[in-house]
Amino acid sequence: MKRTVIKIDENRCTGCGACVQGCHGGALQIVNGKARITNEMCCDGLGACIGECPVGAITLEDREAEPYNDASNNSDLHNTGFHEAELKKEQTCCNTFTPLRQFPIQLRLVNPNASFLKNRNLVLAADCTAFVYSRFQHQFMQNNSIAIACPKLDNLRGFYVEKLTEMIDNSSINSLIVILMEVPCCGGLWHIAQQAHANATRKISVKKVIIGVDGNLLRKE
Repeated sequence: MKRTVIKIDENRCTGCGACVQGCHGGALQIVNGKARITNEMCCDGLGACIGECPVGAITLEDREAEPYNDASNNSDLHNTGFHEAELKKEQTCCNTFTPLRQFPIQLRLVNPNASFLKNRNLVLAADCTAFVYSRFQHQFMQNNSIAIACPKLDNLRGFYVEKLTEMIDNSSINSLIVILMEVPCCGGLWHIAQQAHANATRKISVKKVIIGVDGNLLRKE
């Protein structure tokens, strides 16, 4: 169908990422140092990102494009599992805001027996991931409990292992989803999760998600 979508002048684009933050639909990503439309059906054609670009590299154009898909009307997007279908959902729009249903979220402050952990998946995310990955809220926060930590700056490895072990054994969390950046220091958070899983009496699913420094989801394991 023919509709209005944005157009990016790659010669002007500096890859600053301001437009990615201004895109409420999650249509844009920085790829190889340039802003690109990675999910055309998430572009609503309103051009909110235009005002964010400091070099005037974004304009609107009418052309053949995939129909706009409002994620708020797609009930399938509200399921967060780790199976093959989830990889396909990454290509769908993510322009809905997911409110935080718990507090606190910093791992050192979360009570291992908090009611919001009961019978939920626990997302354990490195501090940087939610700021780098524009789809974090939509993809990982819905119906999940959240804990954030930095294995390099917090310097609480033993404490975190004990707390996660208690969460697994006493809080009836269904699974543990560890979200990391593709940087060496983030590997410590995965080791913490693995050690807690090994120490725990209950055995649950533990998954790893890697986010690239360019803001793209690299892989799930």
